[in-house]
Amino acid sequence: MTSVWLIRIAAVLTLGICGYFLHPANVTPAACSAGAALLGALAIGAEFQLKHISFKRLVGASIGITAAVFVAVLASFVLAQMRGGGVPLASAAIAVVLVYWGAVLGARNGESLTVGAGLHDAHTSPSDDKVLDTSVIIDGRIADIAETGFLDGGVVIPQFVLRELQMVADSSDSMKRNRGRRGLDVLARIQKMGRVKVRIVEDDYPHVPEVDLKLIEFATIYGAKIVTNDFNLNKVAQLRGVKVLNINDLANALKPIVLPGEVMRVFILKEGKEYNQGVAYLDDGTMVVVDNAKKMISKTIDITVTTVLQTTAGKMIFGKLDERTAAVAAERPARREQSAGAG
Repeated sequence: MTSVWLIRIAAVLTLGICGYFLHPANVTPAACSAGAALLGALAIGAEFQLKHISFKRLVGASIGITAAVFVAVLASFVLAQMRGGGVPLASAAIAVVLVYWGAVLGARNGESLTVGAGLHDAHTSPSDDKVLDTSVIIDGRIADIAETGFLDGGVVIPQFVLRELQMVADSSDSMKRNRGRRGLDVLARIQKMGRVKVRIVEDDYPHVPEVDLKLIEFATIYGAKIVTNDFNLNKVAQLRGVKVLNINDLANALKPIVLPGEVMRVFILKEGKEYNQGVAYLDDGTMVVVDNAKKMISKTIDITVTTVLQTTAGKMIFGKLDERTAAVAAERPARREQSAGAG
């Protein structure tokens, strides 16, 4: 970083010296030197601003400036023909105004260009790209989905998502720090998969303060889909017309379908809220509430499904204990005790 600043200072001094010795007529060397140094300082300031502008905006601004210069030259030629001679002041004013308009309009419309960002290639259409947000990276299940081959197309990680993930990994809170480091490990695991092409892009939107809004802006520009498990981001993106792939929705869709009357085998883990209820959980986390199963805690039993409810928190299954099954389950410990006593 120090060497870069030395180069910048040397460039400004060089411009100042060149302005002093190569000054045009009717301009004092000191004034020309100060003007050249000021021009160098402005160039350095523009360099810092350009860091926060996406490549597409730069391309758009360049196209706008090129078109503006062409129009300015044409206007100067027309004015010279009308006045019978050159009108340098009017020509200069027109050129400055047109170049300014061209740069601003080109930059504003540059994001609609389909070149320059390095996001898409010949084998990937815009709708195939998936943009991962911080929450789904930290969650970790996206790596398992990618490994199974269900995640088609390219995976895109914007630089601002990486920055947020790095901030979480560097947090003073140990829990946040562990979550952030797990997210970085998940990204490394996805990058090593040959079937998934991961691209990290430099696009940023300094005028957008929040990372979630930056993601929506990014997905809107490139026509990509956001992969998340954040409820609020999901809703806001849908309101903005951005397609969202929610990992939690996928998990709920993959839960086994059971119908009333079916028999299930469950492990009663704890007592339920209502009288004489037992509670079990399936492998996917689905809660199963069983009537008359309080006495079967810590036992694996067969139950009959009575009701299946879909709630905002997920699916809940209600069932009842088969009395004949309960009797058999109760007899097994007694038989074991008798066998041990006989032995």
